Amino acid sequence: MHTHVTAPVVIDRREGPYGEVVLRRHGALLQIIANGCFLMDTSDGRSERLLVDAAYGALDDPGEPDLLIGGLGVGFSLAHAAADQRWGRITVVEREQAVIDWHCSGVDAPLAGLSGAALADPRTEILHTDLVAHIFGADALGGTPRTYDALCLDIDNGPDWTVTEDNNSLYSPAGLAACQARLKPGGVLAVWSAQPSSAFDFALRNAGFQSVRTEEIPVARGVPDVVHLGVSAA
Repeated sequence: MHTHVTAPVVIDRREGPYGEVVLRRHGALLQIIANGCFLMDTSDGRSERLLVDAAYGALDDPGEPDLLIGGLGVGFSLAHAAADQRWGRITVVEREQAVIDWHCSGVDAPLAGLSGAALADPRTEILHTDLVAHIFGADALGGTPRTYDALCLDIDNGPDWTVTEDNNSLYSPAGLAACQARLKPGGVLAVWSAQPSSAFDFALRNAGFQSVRTEEIPVARGVPDVVHLGVSAA
């Protein structure tokens, strides 16, 4: 007996300042592809939820912490954060207008089913800007750059596997120093990765982050996904 495999169907394809971004449907799943590189799909979301929960759990005295989510993606991290009333302001930075449109362009937005309630939450704000520029304060337009209690970054497949070359600077000593500057005292940096990176753990410690550790998310095949965590000095 032959198993019928459905080919992916492209829903939208855009050329933007960072290259091509594609939303496609593969069976029941929606998938985001950037410059031919698979980024994520709607199959699970465990690791995106852990990214948010691990950041909250690493806060010493959270109160109602302000959260920055780097990368809207399919919306798992945002939806999970907005479902948790313990978070204060939730800011999502997304550089691709196409991704924002897939969530926000009315009732026909393909990803609105995942993010609609979160986007309607008054705590939520979507910033259409480049995360690297935001972290370095380049988009502050002469004002004081925002600070946050937690930075949850999920814009690449990990520090060693970036979607575009420009993102490398985020994981450099200068980028980690900028992350420190965006964090309030005792704030948490959480970085999603498709595989562990001992070099990145070392870089976090070298940048002055404390309580550096990784949390693993088991996957069906291959090495676990991980969340790299570091706490800014109080």
